Amino acid sequence: MTDYLSTGNLPDDYAELAKTVRDFAQNVVAPVAAKHDEEHSFPYEVVAGMANMGLFGLPFPEEYGGMGGDYFALCLALEELGKVDQSVAITLEAGVSLGAMPVYRFGTEEQKQAWLPQLTSGQALGAFGLTEAGGGSDAGATKTTARLDDGHWVINGSKQFITNSGTDITKLVTVTAVTGGTPDKPEISAILVPVPTDGFIAEPAYNKVGWNASDTHPLSFDDVRVPEENLLGERGRGYANFLRILDEGRIAIAALSVGAAQGCVDESVKYAKERSAFGRPIGKYQAIEFKLARMEARAQAARTAYYDAAALMLAGKPFKKEAAVAKMVASEAAMDNARDATQIHGGYGFMNEYAVARHYRDSKILEIGEGTTEVQLMIIAREMGV
Repeated sequence: MTDYLSTGNLPDDYAELAKTVRDFAQNVVAPVAAKHDEEHSFPYEVVAGMANMGLFGLPFPEEYGGMGGDYFALCLALEELGKVDQSVAITLEAGVSLGAMPVYRFGTEEQKQAWLPQLTSGQALGAFGLTEAGGGSDAGATKTTARLDDGHWVINGSKQFITNSGTDITKLVTVTAVTGGTPDKPEISAILVPVPTDGFIAEPAYNKVGWNASDTHPLSFDDVRVPEENLLGERGRGYANFLRILDEGRIAIAALSVGAAQGCVDESVKYAKERSAFGRPIGKYQAIEFKLARMEARAQAARTAYYDAAALMLAGKPFKKEAAVAKMVASEAAMDNARDATQIHGGYGFMNEYAVARHYRDSKILEIGEGTTEVQLMIIAREMGV
């Protein structure tokens, strides 16, 4: 993959996928993005379209209903969707890398057969229940508990900011919970919770600054009972396994962020050619030219970073540092480009019907979700041996 760190040099299969998703994003997603954002409504019709295209199954083997592709293919799809609607892009990202991937990576064969065909088809969504009110960046400070009772796990606790957890097609939430150990060294395991299950509640959705068409809820667990065999992976390895999932997910978030950054470039170039001031298009003024050039440079640099991280991951090489670099660089590029794009658009950039206004509201969470910028800096420093 390092031989084609430019979108112009993608192999035919990747290039065709990117074009197909780009056409879908422009013709299906973009026309309804403002409506769903304004109404805070989940885009079921768009999700159904992505399911029909096989996007939820991109990185999974055909034996589990997948498309037989790889994680880089997923990233290309996320980049194209992120250009026009981050809510739709994060729905796909969370459904694949956070919903289905833990089952694929750590599940038993029985669990894979039971869950992956539903999740890879996009007919059902899975969610990733990690974050809690007192444990965001400190995910190891889990307070949710699970104890064994007569062959069942009994789960009590709560989770916060969980994507895809309360839709009509949500069928699974994977939860991290303390299953033993000591207060100083808790044993954290991952457990599959089917939806619906008695005692599990997706509380009312959040009123968010952005990602308004993305489904996000706090969750509560009140004596939720699931079979003992719903343990995902080894007992006590839940936290460590989910850290691996987050490493992969950071590449995906980087790809989404690159899409957002590039979307801001594309909208701004178009606007700079159309909008005139003092007798000529504003793109002819050096102040705007330089701003656009910096925006393009950020997007290209961030794209190279996530391509590099994905190449290492697919080659089976260590990629933790590169994933953190990509996530940090790309999320900052998205936020910086959204700010510049809004400035270029002037008053129109402050109007929600304009895509750059949505990017301005949406992009901030990219610097927070799946590891804040500060967490990425810690990871990078540690991987450097500091």
